[in-house]
Amino acid sequence: MTVPGAVAQLLPDGSAAAPADAPPQVQQAVWAANRIQDKPYVYGGGHAEIEDNGYDCSGTVSYALHHAGLLETPLDSGSFMRWGESGKGAWITVYTNPGHAYVVLAGLRLDTSSAGVISRRSTRRRIARSATERGPRWRPTGRPTSGFTKRHPLGF
Repeated sequence: MTVPGAVAQLLPDGSAAAPADAPPQVQQAVWAANRIQDKPYVYGGGHAEIEDNGYDCSGTVSYALHHAGLLETPLDSGSFMRWGESGKGAWITVYTNPGHAYVVLAGLRLDTSSAGVISRRSTRRRIARSATERGPRWRPTGRPTSGFTKRHPLGF
């Protein structure tokens, strides 16, 4: 599913719609991430096997990038610190440090941590319950980026 414009949209079921104006690789990364939205957090998940029963933070990022054709083999969060190009990307930005990684694809955060997500009881905006669960999920809000290195694939 796509939506008009250049920003991915979080859908009521917790999946995301890719932006119609995004490059095909970005759309593929969004659609791939939708396939693992119901998977649990599993330390080391997504590293030995790209198709796994659960995913950790860097396994989640690796899954989306791999299915977009932007990453050959899974990386751990420390390895993402040296991957790609330095800085924020136009479409894809991986935020990483030695202990955690997440990715923002076309403006929407894919993260195994719900850090920064406001409880749906404390906001008027409806947030899918899945957005507050641990595991690979689209998150409706940003999170503090202090302590993270920003990386992006060349051209994205």
